[in-house]
Amino acid sequence: MKKQVLFIMTATKNELIREGSAELNKRLMTVQINIVKAIAVLILLGCSNVCGRSTAKQNIDSAMAKLGKGFVSNTAEVNGTTIHYVRGGTGPAVILLHGFPQDWYAFHKIMPRLAKKFTVIAVDSRGVGGSSATSDGYDVVNLAEDVHQLVQQLKLDRVYVAGHDNGGMVAYTFARLYPKATRGVMILDSPIPGIEPWEEVKADPILWHFGFHQTPNLPEKLIPCQQVLYFREFFNRLALNSKAITDADVTHYANSYAAPEQLRAGLEFYRRAYPASEKFNAAQRSATDIPIILAGGDNSLGQLIPRFAESLRKHGWANVAIEIIKDSGHWVVDEQPEIVTELFERYASL
Repeated sequence: MKKQVLFIMTATKNELIREGSAELNKRLMTVQINIVKAIAVLILLGCSNVCGRSTAKQNIDSAMAKLGKGFVSNTAEVNGTTIHYVRGGTGPAVILLHGFPQDWYAFHKIMPRLAKKFTVIAVDSRGVGGSSATSDGYDVVNLAEDVHQLVQQLKLDRVYVAGHDNGGMVAYTFARLYPKATRGVMILDSPIPGIEPWEEVKADPILWHFGFHQTPNLPEKLIPCQQVLYFREFFNRLALNSKAITDADVTHYANSYAAPEQLRAGLEFYRRAYPASEKFNAAQRSATDIPIILAGGDNSLGQLIPRFAESLRKHGWANVAIEIIKDSGHWVVDEQPEIVTELFERYASL
């Protein structure tokens, strides 16, 4: 294993040299630390390979059965790709956007109750689950355009957009780009790149996967056949109640990122959307009265939400509300579904 680590570090250094990094030594040290952590995780979790996977349709059908009646799975051709979504209910439209390492199923605990009051649409991000992967297009503006074209094709009027984790970044961008199509936005335990205290978030050691996922090509070599193990550790590390995400849930998500192009799509978000988001968000200062809700777990980003709210007000947001979700880690929808559902009922209603 020592030889393998040295080989990987050498390969990573060569990647950075080819990129012509001006801060090679600093970046190399950070990347190497992250690589060692990632390798240690995979070793500690075990060496069993989990390469067998269900088809996308089987994975979706199995998850759909847990929602009960009234929901349909469908796809739409938008923005040069195929986007999968699950739809149910009637009423004002609510768009749900997941983060990593999840897919539309991240919202399965709250969708049945929301469908009693809303038209609920949970979307698979480009390349993940039932959505088709592309060679590029993983910057946050393009991902927001995926959602916008889906909204147009479904003929939905003034949607409420909510996103968890990386999905929160897409939801924020959607509201900035398409204010006339947005009646409100909810950011669920997600930082906003380019908006302080973003730099503090990036420096948090518990989020070492940021740098690991951004490393060119390497995660694609380490994670395959270990998705279940890697994702289980991922959920455990950021949860207050890790049992809220069952092993069956983890297996579902592993299947949604099982193919090489699916895994790459999830990683490309960190490589493309994060830096693009920083620049886009920092530059956006126009006044907006769209209601924005910042909600986070009290054992996660909830501690930093007041500072994000203050920064947003300086960036033109006049209607900012804060909600701290008690007894929750990062996975607020899984850990406290009743509280999250009540937030939607309070803020997303007309």
